[in-house]
Amino acid sequence: MSQNNDTHFSITRVFDAPLELVWKAYSEAERLAQWWGPKNFPTKVVSLDFRPGGMFHYSMETPGGVMYGKFIYREIVSLERIVFVISFADAEANTVRAPFDPNWPLENLSSVTFEEVEGGKTRLILDGDVLNGTEAEIEAYKKGMKGMVAGTNGTLDQLVEYLATVA
Repeated sequence: MSQNNDTHFSITRVFDAPLELVWKAYSEAERLAQWWGPKNFPTKVVSLDFRPGGMFHYSMETPGGVMYGKFIYREIVSLERIVFVISFADAEANTVRAPFDPNWPLENLSSVTFEEVEGGKTRLILDGDVLNGTEAEIEAYKKGMKGMVAGTNGTLDQLVEYLATVA
């Protein structure tokens, strides 16, 4: 994943769960529905086609109404890495502008790397960056990075909670 130091972010977390279980949390619809998305924004899996070229389309209930998003999977290496383009979407999975900022990038490139660590734990490294952004989109992304990182960490906190119920 190419990195622009101004817009690239990376989050590393260690989960007290085996690698295979953390992988399943990312690759199975019924598991994704249990933890994906910001806290207090219930998520529904509209569809999941977990393969390169496939899509994860989801909805979230927000105070402002239903919001949709999608991943388009670029690369999947079983139990090692998932690379995908993440976008806001509509109910039909068409890419749309973010409801909170008309200059938010249409596409962001993300990768999730999974590593087994001692004691039956899993290290997860999540990298993200703007994909094909205009100057205005890059500026909006930079301004929103702090909130985006906080939101991503909140989502990963929900993964911790989910894994505690199934590990």
